[in-house]
Amino acid sequence: MAQRNPDQEQSDPLQSWLGSFGRSYLERNLPTLEAISDAEIAFRRIFETGGLLSEITSVLEVGANVGINLMGLRRVLGPAAHLSAVEPNPVACEALRSNAQLRLAQVLECDAYRIPLADDSFDLAFTNGVLIHVPPDRLPFAMREIARVSRRFILCSEYFSDTPVEIPYRGETGLLWKRDFGRAYLEHCPEVKPRAYGFLWETELPHFGNMNWWLFEK
Repeated sequence: MAQRNPDQEQSDPLQSWLGSFGRSYLERNLPTLEAISDAEIAFRRIFETGGLLSEITSVLEVGANVGINLMGLRRVLGPAAHLSAVEPNPVACEALRSNAQLRLAQVLECDAYRIPLADDSFDLAFTNGVLIHVPPDRLPFAMREIARVSRRFILCSEYFSDTPVEIPYRGETGLLWKRDFGRAYLEHCPEVKPRAYGFLWETELPHFGNMNWWLFEK
């Protein structure tokens, strides 16, 4: 049976992130020094565990928000790394473009279902706390696009559940789902294989909120 295109779905939770709900999220998740420090620690640990520090020169974050993760990555990878972002919220995109600290190569105002980039564009493509907000019937489209634009590595850091489950999010439904995202990548992107995985503990790194991470290689 042919899979449905995301355009064919009736409900679109992405609209919530483009409106007042999304603006409130931006206001709650400011790029504080503590949040950027957490991102630096987390990504340095992930890169060291996966043996990536000498292999990454270009990175795309899908769902970058205002760039906290990319700021941490800039500290890890240094000024020569080419960092780019995909982000659907126009206010967040403007914050990314105007951030002189980040020096992003490009900021694409779009969603994860159709990324306007060539195949194999980046050494690494990643999400952090983004796939949890993708409806289950659209998840394959997002994962395949992320894998497509990656030249070699795919990283996802998301909330974990053995069994797929929807969780109410700030009093709303249809906005957050937990599952084994590592297994989902293996199911939807057979060209990838696991390279490393781990856990980010909220007690140590409050910005990451008890997330599992998976690193895949093409």
